[in-house]
Amino acid sequence: MAGLEGIDQPRGQGRATAARWTPAVEDERALKALDLFGDPTEAEVPLPSLPESAATARRLAQVVLLRHWGLGPKLTEDAVLLVSELVGNAVRHTGARAFGLRMRRRRGRIRVEVRDPSRGLPCLMPVQELDVSGRGLFLVNELSDRWGVDLLPLGKTTWFEMRAP
Repeated sequence: MAGLEGIDQPRGQGRATAARWTPAVEDERALKALDLFGDPTEAEVPLPSLPESAATARRLAQVVLLRHWGLGPKLTEDAVLLVSELVGNAVRHTGARAFGLRMRRRRGRIRVEVRDPSRGLPCLMPVQELDVSGRGLFLVNELSDRWGVDLLPLGKTTWFEMRAP
């Protein structure tokens, strides 16, 4: 895997494992993304509906969670993964040209929102052990404390919330 040479990977009990995200490696890129696209805590950040926008959204979430809000690596890792899943759904399933990313922190909670112009509702599907896709909302459901969809006059906002110390 590019960029992960020399980094030990976790070993599962007889099953494939994914490479672990490391915040320190991405820190410089995250700060650059914040400069280029804006701060999703101040206003919704518009991003093009392209696969590479998932990486940009992850970087924005990382810099907010770690640097601005000072949250721990585990919470940050989980939240960044969920951002990637919501963005992936917006890119793959809406046919939109762009989507918006917004992040908020309230007493003891973080909330991440992805807005797109489609009114099609996401659907939590049953997941089998060997499925190679379709796990996005399953992960959101498992790792977040709450998630949902708010319909808007022109589109929807899909969001998740997590407890934050």
